[in-house]
Amino acid sequence: MAHAERGMSAPPEVVFNTVIDPDRAAAWLPEPLRQDGDRRPELVSGAEMCARWCSDSAPGWSAEIRVKAADAGGAQVRLDLAGADADGLAEKTLANLAREVADNLTAG
Repeated sequence: MAHAERGMSAPPEVVFNTVIDPDRAAAWLPEPLRQDGDRRPELVSGAEMCARWCSDSAPGWSAEIRVKAADAGGAQVRLDLAGADADGLAEKTLANLAREVADNLTAG
């Protein structure tokens, strides 16, 4: 399992809403977790700002994201990613999510 953490300069609610938006998931979720068609997380805890995905078509792949408030109104995001090539993919996945969060802020 690979782990990655990253700060984002957006409110945690904006980050979490981007995380759970199925229309934005294709832009940041790793390919094996996008193959099942429905990119909605299987578990969402809004109170804890936690979401998890698993793949039926790519066994062994899963992702769990936790978003927490950080200083100055930003967010701290932790990703736990499991899969065949997860080690090199965790940081890239969070970078892709950061781009989606920035696009979400600019659009809204």
